[in-house]
Amino acid sequence: LKVRVVRSSPPSSQFKATFQESYQVYKRYQMVIHKDPPDKPTINQVRLVPVSFDDPQFKSSFDQSATLFAKYQMAIHKDTPSDCGEHEFTRFLCDSPLEAENAPNGPDCGYGSFHQQYWLDGKIIAVGVIDILPYCVSSVYLYYDPDYSFLSLGVYSALR
Repeated sequence: LKVRVVRSSPPSSQFKATFQESYQVYKRYQMVIHKDPPDKPTINQVRLVPVSFDDPQFKSSFDQSATLFAKYQMAIHKDTPSDCGEHEFTRFLCDSPLEAENAPNGPDCGYGSFHQQYWLDGKIIAVGVIDILPYCVSSVYLYYDPDYSFLSLGVYSALR
């Protein structure tokens, strides 16, 4: 048995070289020990998208995100359709007082508000609204497709 300690943040070359292998061990562990389904979203199916109507990824996924938000609000919180329309979605989860900033010593994605989108089979099944700040990440809100509640996406998002 050989044990190595590799720096994960910032990622060392050893961490990068063994990431996929480590991830496969983690995924198998989750499936065997915690009975996670094999189609639980993976790291490759999570996109960090800046909350900006100038960003092409944000713009192209906006309608899908807004529709998912309405479905979640009506199913989980029993909101009426008028309580969770596009205007309410934008006001609640897209308008942010934070300004995007790319500091030289900050993360590659920069600081600001983001939608962490969880994709499965070409569609968004959950969105974590987060603020990335210099000394923390703040989880603002999470909404998901109730049809995928068996994936425990809230727990997965919190751990991620």
